[in-house]
Amino acid sequence: MRTLLIGGTGPTGPFIIKGLLDRGHKVAILNRGSHETDQIPDVVERIVGDPHFEETLRASLLSRTFDLIIASYGRLRMIAEIAGDYSDRLISIGGSPGYRGMQYPNALFPSGLRVALPENAQQVTSEEEFRFGYLIKVSEDAVMEGHKAGRYKATHLRYPMIYGPRQPIPCEWWVVKRLLDKRNSIVLPDSGLTIITRGYAENMAEAILLAVDQGERASGKIYNCGDDHQLTMAQWVQVIAESMNLQMEIISSPAKYATPSRDMMIGSNHSNHLYYDTYAIRSDLGYKDKVPVLEAIKRTVEWYLSNPPILNKATKSDLARHYEDEDKLIKINAELIQKYENLSLADVKFKHAYAHPKKPGEKKDHLGR
Repeated sequence: MRTLLIGGTGPTGPFIIKGLLDRGHKVAILNRGSHETDQIPDVVERIVGDPHFEETLRASLLSRTFDLIIASYGRLRMIAEIAGDYSDRLISIGGSPGYRGMQYPNALFPSGLRVALPENAQQVTSEEEFRFGYLIKVSEDAVMEGHKAGRYKATHLRYPMIYGPRQPIPCEWWVVKRLLDKRNSIVLPDSGLTIITRGYAENMAEAILLAVDQGERASGKIYNCGDDHQLTMAQWVQVIAESMNLQMEIISSPAKYATPSRDMMIGSNHSNHLYYDTYAIRSDLGYKDKVPVLEAIKRTVEWYLSNPPILNKATKSDLARHYEDEDKLIKINAELIQKYENLSLADVKFKHAYAHPKKPGEKKDHLGR
């Protein structure tokens, strides 16, 4: 089976390639060649081309055909429009921004995304509402329109926030970096109780491979993807710190002011959940985590410790500013806690609504119920 993987050098790419080779596929990867990795075996064919433009993609592929195309990188709407010229099967990868309310929770009533968020939840309706999200939605539509028109059989997977080796958006690194810098506190929005669906790179590659293996069952479907076990932000910090044999105190701040934590939340300025409902891929394709989440986080931390991201001058300056702002927020929090301690508040204890008599025949219990 001849398979073309558009992309291939990101976090999930090497795991997808290994799975395809293990299944006997002849694999080619197509990308711009700007992010090489030693994780790609020599047996894999490398095609250099830019999958963001039709003319450059066609020039790279010429008249070649494949049994399967997996599109994990590039301009998906364009790829969807021409994929049928090169294959009769397409597996595409997108994400969450197309969900209405993901970026702007007040676009929904009540405010915020559904918990858990199903595949058929509302989508962004216009560029004016949220341009990037609308482009994601339109790209998905193009994939499904190609499927409905019979140009190919399509499956689309909505990735969560990916973590693991070679992550270009290293959200976990900012926790690791704080610990390496001997910081023992971290500011998180609203006590870090937000759940943002995440997926370990090897686990999300497994989701792709399940779609590869079960083409007929997955045909025409859109699937949310994510680890089986999801954690709050505070739990993420706890697990990362534990992986380094350290501890870190969680300092709560209103989301609006918890700006130092936004690098860990893909820029989100609110604390609403982004918690995928992944029942469909689990029930249809039998998805389950290949690597349990606690082990996956441990592996991620170990990789960062061995491969710390190289920070440019601007990023170093941003980090210094984050630490400065974080220290201000920590100080304000300590002052607020002291004010709370000085309040004389009534201790409210829960009282069960039903009577609990102490003796047989009592008409009322000790609380008069």
